[in-house]
Amino acid sequence: QVQLVESGGGLVQAGGSLRLSCAASGRTFSSYTMGWFRQAPGKEREFVAAISWSAGTTYYAHSVKGRFTISRDNAKNTVYLQMNSLKPEDTAVYYCAAANRWGIEVLSTTPYNYWGQGTQVTVSS
Repeated sequence: QVQLVESGGGLVQAGGSLRLSCAASGRTFSSYTMGWFRQAPGKEREFVAAISWSAGTTYYAHSVKGRFTISRDNAKNTVYLQMNSLKPEDTAVYYCAAANRWGIEVLSTTPYNYWGQGTQVTVSS
C-alpha cells in the first residue's frame, strides 16, 4: 500500500514557476514508477510526466517538455515536478500517481495503482 500526498500548488502569474511535491508513505517507494497527471475543468485527466524507479528515464507530455522537470528523491520518498514558464493553459488539478511497472504504458492512467488527492495550480494571464 502506498499513500501519496501532493503539495506546492497555488496561484501564479503566467511566466512564473512552481514546484510540486508528492510525499509517499511505504517502504517500497523506490520500486515504483512515479507519474504526474493533471485535470482541468471539463476535461479528461492527462499525462504530464513520469519517472522510472531509478530516475534513469523520464517521459514528458509534448505540451510541457522543456518547461517542466520531474525528479525524485528515494531517500525522502518524494517526487517533484518543477514547473517553469507557466501558461494559463497549465491551470488544472495536478495529481501524482504510483505504478509498479515501466514502459510506454505509463503515459496513460491505466497502470497506476495509487493516486494522491491532487493540488490546484492556477496560472493567471
